[in-house]
Amino acid sequence: MSLYPSLEDMKVDQLAKAQLAQAARVAHPPVYPGSSQAAAYPSSAPPYPTTPVSKPVPAEKYASLYPMLDDYMGLQLPQHHQQQARTAVVPAAPTTVAIPSAARPSTMIAPISGNSVGLARAQVSHGLREVVLCKDGNGKVGFRVQPVNKGVFIILVQKNTPAALAGLRFGDQILMINDVTVAGFSMDDVHKMIKKANPNRINMVIRDRPFERTITVHKDSAGTVGFGFKNGKITNIVKDSSAARNGVLIDHNLLEVNGQNVVGLKDKEISAIIREAPSPVTVTIMPSFVYDHMMKNTAQSFIKKTMDHSIPDM
Repeated sequence: MSLYPSLEDMKVDQLAKAQLAQAARVAHPPVYPGSSQAAAYPSSAPPYPTTPVSKPVPAEKYASLYPMLDDYMGLQLPQHHQQQARTAVVPAAPTTVAIPSAARPSTMIAPISGNSVGLARAQVSHGLREVVLCKDGNGKVGFRVQPVNKGVFIILVQKNTPAALAGLRFGDQILMINDVTVAGFSMDDVHKMIKKANPNRINMVIRDRPFERTITVHKDSAGTVGFGFKNGKITNIVKDSSAARNGVLIDHNLLEVNGQNVVGLKDKEISAIIREAPSPVTVTIMPSFVYDHMMKNTAQSFIKKTMDHSIPDM
């Protein structure tokens, strides 16, 4: 997912759905009542007026999908965008029946990759979620942050802590803590805020790993995926391999393999995880210059000792 959903997106989406629902009701009025209710209605339709006193409403008055956006949340939507959105959804016929699917929604094209458990564990949505934390017996929540470009990002989630249990991951961006926007805060500012917070309830709004992306690769007959790495950094791509075909890039750091965090592990440990994983394998990567900036003040030995490297639950 390349788009960053926002609160404004949600509000506009709700407005659009409400307008589409109204359009569907206008396009498909209620069926004329049956015989049991006929007594309350005239036996024939009223005559069509031969001398109408009003003029038809011009099409441009109701053609726009977002007629009120100029006055709503300060948004300005170009007319050509409105036209594209208006033709994207067609109201269903009255007899259409929608059957919900019990399967997990997926936009994957190749079903052999789309059905991968590793892909489900590693999915990066870039969306927003609310997280509620409490402190442990030592007054800790179990994560460390680092500011990057005026944003606050999680660089460490310790195992068996409230942060790990809440599903926080390396690279998650913290947007708010207890209704306070933390953009521009330093590491010390955030840690002090957490320290002073109510130990039983800390509300956070999290952006899911905005600097990261996942790539699914298939193993060849030799069990390799087609790229090499050193100190967790991808250094070479094998020609005509699955990694080359699927767009793996050098100068990116490996963060997860099938959703399992590998930050701080030795190369041989990461290789063992990849080797033991069934094909296809989903790797989560981040540009190395961003990774290096995040980790510049944190010792690798501390990361390896304390980072949560457990396999995430489905």
